Amino acid sequence: MSGHSKWSTIKRKKGAKDAKRGAIFTRLAKDIALAARDGGGDVSMNAILRLAVKKAKASNMPNDNIERAIKKGTGDLPGQKYESYIYEGYGPYGVALLMEVFSDNKNRTVPEIRHLLTKHNGKLGASGCVNWMFEKKGIILINKLDLDEEILLEDLVSLGIEDFDDLEDAFEISIEPDDFNKTINSLEKKDYNVEGNISLVPINTVELNDDDLDKVINLIEILEEHDDIQKVYANLN
Repeated sequence: MSGHSKWSTIKRKKGAKDAKRGAIFTRLAKDIALAARDGGGDVSMNAILRLAVKKAKASNMPNDNIERAIKKGTGDLPGQKYESYIYEGYGPYGVALLMEVFSDNKNRTVPEIRHLLTKHNGKLGASGCVNWMFEKKGIILINKLDLDEEILLEDLVSLGIEDFDDLEDAFEISIEPDDFNKTINSLEKKDYNVEGNISLVPINTVELNDDDLDKVINLIEILEEHDDIQKVYANLN
């Protein structure tokens, strides 16, 4: 079993607040735009985008919103030009933060991010200050519902995958990013219910007590609500 899980404690704590704040469509649109930016707007060729669109449709996100998010990611929105940036910094208790930003006005975005971090006991850092603490991985969740676990294990071994986490309602596998599309395509052909993304996974993590963890998660939520911030990664256990 691998020692990390990007969809464990933090996701459960964040999920309820996301729903309460009505941020579901905003988060889905960000995921779609990011996937289209990185892999193009063709869902048949871009597994990450296909999964993001599937998740959006399952949440009843209107098709117009989906198409707009794809066009934002591919740079096809008339009159708007978005560029990608990675910003690095620290949250409370020295937690390392990486922020993927997609903005049409860098001069507006940077001061706003700096203000949010400073206001919540964090700070914006110099380029390279924390990115060495993370590695890029493809993370895939396979829903356990109606799943024959023995057959799944055989299928994973046939794909060369022997390392996984057994979560409450899904199996989580971690693979090299270059293998993501191929693995998703193989699992989908076998009718597995999957979701996943390319993620930045901390190489080493820090562990906080519940009160301190809540403060860091609160900052991450606030950052993710910013229109220009697509993803926030932290080296939390």
